[in-house]
Amino acid sequence: MSVIYNRVALIGLGLIASSMAHAMRRAGLAGEIVGTARSAATRDTAREIGFCDRVVDTAAEAVQGADLVVLAVPVGAMEAVGAEIGPCLQRDATVTDVGSVKRAVIDAVAPHLPDHTHFIPGHPLAGTEHSGPRAGFAELFDNRWCILVPNGAAHAATDRLSAFWQGLGANVDIMDADHHDLVLSVTSHTPHLIAYTMVGVADDLSRVTDSEVIKYSAAGFRDFTRIAASDPTMWRDVFLANKDATLEILGRFTEELFALQRAIRTGDGEVLHDYFTRTRAIRRGIIEAGQDTDAPDFGRSGKHD
Repeated sequence: MSVIYNRVALIGLGLIASSMAHAMRRAGLAGEIVGTARSAATRDTAREIGFCDRVVDTAAEAVQGADLVVLAVPVGAMEAVGAEIGPCLQRDATVTDVGSVKRAVIDAVAPHLPDHTHFIPGHPLAGTEHSGPRAGFAELFDNRWCILVPNGAAHAATDRLSAFWQGLGANVDIMDADHHDLVLSVTSHTPHLIAYTMVGVADDLSRVTDSEVIKYSAAGFRDFTRIAASDPTMWRDVFLANKDATLEILGRFTEELFALQRAIRTGDGEVLHDYFTRTRAIRRGIIEAGQDTDAPDFGRSGKHD
């Protein structure tokens, strides 16, 4: 592919940003990649790895002359970063993000961006339990979905960003912010909360079973522990930012759980079999869609370390 953006600024250099840089280099999508991170140690590591052409000390410096700016920071840090970079953005620059919620990001960032820029929030549905600049790899987005929320941006700017993500290997879909947050509360946010809870229950049990719960963990529980290894700061921000949708889905989950509890108590095998048959079909659909990987979706934004 040819260059889509002359200069890309990565604000935050964790898993997602470093993977984007590797994928950009693989496909030749950027003329120059400039990065920054909050901590000096992370900036030094990024310089050592060399996935950016330049690593600078501040977000304001990083966005100078950039025609694409990627906010790869936790949701709770978005507003401060938006306020810092707003006065420094060039005309017609596109600003996007990789966070796991969209309405909260729009509310936090949009007021700080000048009218002569294009704000198109984004969300690549890809990740691993690892974080930091050394965790990135070019293939992370291959055949995964990236959701874009145009938020009133010009069609040409949205099409350009869509082509960029396709060049990174992703499939692209368009949603509005509220629908995105509801869908992700089902597919990502609530499952993470359940995983954290289940691992917490097992930890309580392990204290009275000489750690047998951990010692004899089966595949299902190992999947829970892998999900629960996600960055706690990022997930704290996600749940606080997407509170309403998460609580709605948790309510529905509780109703389903009570129904299964009743079936088990009353010995209703037919209800259990029908339920498991229906959910098994959903799993098969995920596999057929090519979205089954060894690494589950861990929120994608990485850490602004």
